[in-house]
Amino acid sequence: MANINELQRISTQVRRDIIRMVTNAKSGHPGGSMSSADFITALYFDVMKHDPATWTRQGKGQDVFVLSAGHLTPMYYSILSRAGYFPTSELSTFRLLGTRLQGHPCIETGLTGIVQASGSLGQGLSAAAGIALGKKLDKENEKVYVMLGDGECEEGQIWEAAMFAVHQKIDNLVALVDWNRQQIDGCVDNVAGLGNLEEKFKAFGWETVVADGHDFNEILAAYAKANELSGNGKPVIILFNSDMGHGVDFMAGTCEWHGKPTSPEQCERALAQLEETLGDF
Repeated sequence: MANINELQRISTQVRRDIIRMVTNAKSGHPGGSMSSADFITALYFDVMKHDPATWTRQGKGQDVFVLSAGHLTPMYYSILSRAGYFPTSELSTFRLLGTRLQGHPCIETGLTGIVQASGSLGQGLSAAAGIALGKKLDKENEKVYVMLGDGECEEGQIWEAAMFAVHQKIDNLVALVDWNRQQIDGCVDNVAGLGNLEEKFKAFGWETVVADGHDFNEILAAYAKANELSGNGKPVIILFNSDMGHGVDFMAGTCEWHGKPTSPEQCERALAQLEETLGDF
């Protein structure tokens, strides 16, 4: 189990990795990767039961994670590599043609840690619900975690899956939402009027938890509460209030960096605000 200082060190390095990866590739999605880095770091380094040495796509004997918001691979790949799923040196190949680190998670490349290909938004919750139901039918005790974007929650398939998970009493499913209120075209509420996600999921029958997505005390407490609520006949969702581009002053709080890479000059400005803690790739 990592302590909060260690989790902060890891997430700071993850943000450095994100900036360097998208700069090197001249493409990618840094904004949401930065806003979700803290609570996914906590998931992998403190909460989730997993082992890179024995991992398989079938997920037997381990918790499973699905990244539904598949464009956030800069965050995902960094965390997987820092957790030991593949060498950190491979992060330098991000988005290069023919490499394992494609712009969205891809199972065909055989990258350890990737359970589900994703990127067509809205599909990951359905996949995660199916995986979790399979675990229940197989009498497994492990959980399935799935990360959604709040803009992604405009997709109709999210709500079909939300109904299915409640109807089937899939209570080993924990959804995580990066609630940064930004998407590629602007503020989420200005684009589709998504409104209060907590009340929506409650109305669908989910157990809900809300937490600050950048405060590790709140993040860990939210995961503990989700664990407490699990197993009682309902799926659980944690809505993490977050800040798009968190950690770099000129990137924070705006949709501008949803899918735009930093230039070499901007990269240096960003890295100056993020201490190297685990060694760069």
